[in-house]
Amino acid sequence: MRLLLISCEVFARQVYYVAAFSPHVIDIQLVDKGLHSEPDVLRADLQERLDALKEGAYDAVLLGYGLCCNATAHLICEHTKMVLPRAHDCITLYLGSKEWYGEEFRTHPGTYWYTPDYMERGGERDDHVSLGTGSDDEEMEKVYEEYVEKYGRDNADYLMEVMGAWKQHYDRAAYIETQEIDLPDYTDKVQEIAERRDWDFQRLAGSLILLRDLLEGRWDEERFLLVPPGRTIVPTYDRDVVGHAEVSGIG
Repeated sequence: MRLLLISCEVFARQVYYVAAFSPHVIDIQLVDKGLHSEPDVLRADLQERLDALKEGAYDAVLLGYGLCCNATAHLICEHTKMVLPRAHDCITLYLGSKEWYGEEFRTHPGTYWYTPDYMERGGERDDHVSLGTGSDDEEMEKVYEEYVEKYGRDNADYLMEVMGAWKQHYDRAAYIETQEIDLPDYTDKVQEIAERRDWDFQRLAGSLILLRDLLEGRWDEERFLLVPPGRTIVPTYDRDVVGHAEVSGIG
């Protein structure tokens, strides 16, 4: 098969590694991770990429995303099927299982997630953007950026920690290490962040299994959604996470 993968850039190392061993021909487009903070903008970017595809160019379009704050909801490709993992966000793809992520979320809901890829692509904001964040984190980000503008970054860090803003939502820093490939180790930096914010620190073993099966074409319905041409992605609000529907059926 000839496949196109459109993926968040935080999976760059993983998807290029997996693609190198895939039996299929895979073209890869990476998307700026910063768009996660604006789901509507991310959705528009992804839809523009889908609209630009020529009919017949690919056997399938793979999305290296989860539902991601509904950023992938309502995407449509008129002439080519889409395939994406049944995942709420990228943490499932890093861990390799939505069931494992669900268990982690139930037992440790106040977790701030870190990975080597996310750390090295975070620039100056490494300490302030977490994987898989939701609306509460976006509000915290707005407050933080306002403080940076008014008082400078060092003072903003101090104010956020004195006010307990980080501790209000989180109590654990989880560092995911992908077992199958040797990536730079940011353990010390994440531990330092956890100590400064009085969080527990835990290292978790990640897995490439979902990304590998996505790129190698093992698309079982339990773990992946296959969207026929002309239909759109919709959230299901159940264990399936995502489904597909006719465009006219979207309310």
